[in-house]
Amino acid sequence: MKNSFIYAALAGFTLLPFTSTAQKTAIDKSIEKKEAVSHFRYLAADELKGRDAARPEINIAGRYIAEQFRKYGATPIDPEGRYYQAVPMRLSAPPKTGQLQLGTEQLIQGESMLVLDGESLEGDYEMVVAGYGLEEDLEGKDVAGKILVVRVGGPEKMGPSQLFAAGREKLALAKEKDAVALIEMYNLQNPPWPLLLGYLNKPQLMLADGEEPKDAGIPYIWAKDLDGNLIKSIDEGEIDQVDVAINGKVNNPITSNNIVAVIEGTDEELRDEYVMLSAHYDHIGIGKPNAQGDSIYNGARDNAVGTVAIINAAKYFVENPPKRSILLCAWTAEEKGLLGSAYFSEHPMVTLDKIVYNLNIDNGGYNDTSIITVIGLGRTTADYLIYEAVDEFGLSAEGDPSPEQGLYDRSDNVNFAKKGIPAPTFSLGFTAFDEEIMKYYHQAADQVDNFDLDYAMKYWKAYLLTAEKIANTNEKPAWEKGDKYEEAGKALYGTK
Repeated sequence: MKNSFIYAALAGFTLLPFTSTAQKTAIDKSIEKKEAVSHFRYLAADELKGRDAARPEINIAGRYIAEQFRKYGATPIDPEGRYYQAVPMRLSAPPKTGQLQLGTEQLIQGESMLVLDGESLEGDYEMVVAGYGLEEDLEGKDVAGKILVVRVGGPEKMGPSQLFAAGREKLALAKEKDAVALIEMYNLQNPPWPLLLGYLNKPQLMLADGEEPKDAGIPYIWAKDLDGNLIKSIDEGEIDQVDVAINGKVNNPITSNNIVAVIEGTDEELRDEYVMLSAHYDHIGIGKPNAQGDSIYNGARDNAVGTVAIINAAKYFVENPPKRSILLCAWTAEEKGLLGSAYFSEHPMVTLDKIVYNLNIDNGGYNDTSIITVIGLGRTTADYLIYEAVDEFGLSAEGDPSPEQGLYDRSDNVNFAKKGIPAPTFSLGFTAFDEEIMKYYHQAADQVDNFDLDYAMKYWKAYLLTAEKIANTNEKPAWEKGDKYEEAGKALYGTK
């Protein structure tokens, strides 16, 4: 077993008088299996219908979390004494019909084109091709009253999240230049077009953030053009007009909630700094029935187990407050595009420069109960504390086994990393995206009844000890030198 004293000595930090053994004993005493598993079963119960952020059952889950915070004594941070941060969103349903006639080529909604956003549009329109549709591509182009046609993504921006982020930027530019619509020609092999059809041709949630929810703006369309021939024909003038007949998306306002509480620290100087403990509490709701006829995607692994960790943290840290303050955050709508955490990152309930670390939780499943997988291990100076903590519970901390999946930038932690806050994700142990993971990931089979509850207890307790060590260390965690978010961290905290 690794020795925690060695880790601390190597890192050059002063040991705290309250040893890891004493902390572990306090955690063992506080977190009782029967109580913790009761939270777990409630949040992953069929009655919550998979905690879809667009369904009313998400509000029941949110109320439950808030009431646990209240019961254990965590304090509301809202000035009106509420545990909720309202997140304004827009539920956008795709049109059932629509088409684009490009010369002899007819593109059909839900088959060879996707209306991603926008109002209805009909008629013949001139088109203008402008590279990727970025600011430099639009220089000298007159797109007013015309349809802007561009390539999807951008130079070195071809990951799924990057495609959507780039699309939002292009759409804003197209509106600014008075274009009547934006068409992005999709020519990528990954993600494959059929996968996009299955994912995007259904109702979507997006942040409204003060915008009028029913005003979707100009049409925003993805068109299938895998060989690039369509955009080439338009650019070379072989096709100069498009006949448009599309219905707009049906948009309705919806509000969901982040659940937020705070536990004040004990140190007169450090209590103004926060360690943010976070997990998303939504899942994907009701889906295609499995072979057993079960259509409720309960999301025990993803991410009821993480939500229970935050509830446990409320109980434990009220009983054992550390030097720094603890900020407890249960995010809504992670499964819809990291929306709850994105909203908080732009509308924080404490200033972001006071949040010195975010220990996030997200999960797909586990295939190794001897480890904790930390997405982002090796990227912050607090790593040695993670190693120490998980070791106390007979586990070992391992880094991301599948960097090609881009997991760090696919969970809520990335919204805070971008702002400069050191933010790893503390996940169940997995060594690969193998059959064991995929058997449960976003499946109706993801239930408490097939979860190793002894491992769940170790996981929850290791998370608390990790958080406690980070909240008690005198040294402020930071990004390792050369990390891509190091400069953002320096800007946020005013360091050199």
